[in-house]
Amino acid sequence: AQTGYPSKVVTIVVPFAAGGTTDILGRLLAERLGARMGGRFIVENRAGAGGNVGVAAVARSEPDGYTLTMGTVSTHAINPGVYSKMPFDHIKDFAPISQVASVPNILMVNLDLPAKTVPELIDLLKKNPGKYSFGSSGAGTSTHMAAELFKVSTGTDMAHVPYRSSAQVTQDLLSGQIQVSFDNITIAWTHVEAGKIRALATATPERLAVAKDLPALSEFIPGYAATSWHGFFAPSGVPKEIVAKLSAETQAIMREPAVIEQMKKLGVDPVGSTQEQFAAHIAAETKRWAEVAQKANVKID
Repeated sequence: AQTGYPSKVVTIVVPFAAGGTTDILGRLLAERLGARMGGRFIVENRAGAGGNVGVAAVARSEPDGYTLTMGTVSTHAINPGVYSKMPFDHIKDFAPISQVASVPNILMVNLDLPAKTVPELIDLLKKNPGKYSFGSSGAGTSTHMAAELFKVSTGTDMAHVPYRSSAQVTQDLLSGQIQVSFDNITIAWTHVEAGKIRALATATPERLAVAKDLPALSEFIPGYAATSWHGFFAPSGVPKEIVAKLSAETQAIMREPAVIEQMKKLGVDPVGSTQEQFAAHIAAETKRWAEVAQKANVKID
């Protein structure tokens, strides 16, 4: 009975504001899925509560395949461990379609900070507990938790300053209002290349192809990894064949040379995993970030 999918407009809910990485990926997917599946896919932005508002709306929607969402490491791995009340069950309420991409976070400091390497930064923070501050694009976001993981791994302390967007974090890092930030490479790299912000390391397990000279934090903190990721979800209950079809198409899209090229320009790594691979990734990430939240005592009421 499902052979005619899609027979009407499919809405992809992006649970963050327009212009961010999640939005860019959602729009790319909408455009490519529409072209490949001969239907119309549109993006609707519904921001709020670290992505929880938009994702909750999709969890409650009719499971017919016409309302989907772009989830992230925040909505589907971090938030369940930091919010005392979640408006959805990130495992039971969703059918993972495919992990679309992963986005490296990088550790950056203001140029005036007297630390040119990761060991120098750790040393400086140890000698001045709580004196310096780091910015994030909101409590519980990957950019916040990357810093919390750094703190618990190094036994250092910095004050957290949450902002509404990465753009504001970058502004205040440039001006010296805050001294440290972990942010998506997509947002900050232009300032690093222009010599206006100092990058100390990447938060990925290995060095990045785009920045071979930049060490990985794992070179100083064994096992350190704090990568943002984005994935495509249907509410649970959507017919299995629709989910399978969307998954196959998404995997194919993430292998298109033009798409790979576009991702590289953004500093994003295309993934395009299977439903099973994505489900396993979500389970592992949920466990890991819950442990970090517990150790760092991060709780949002």
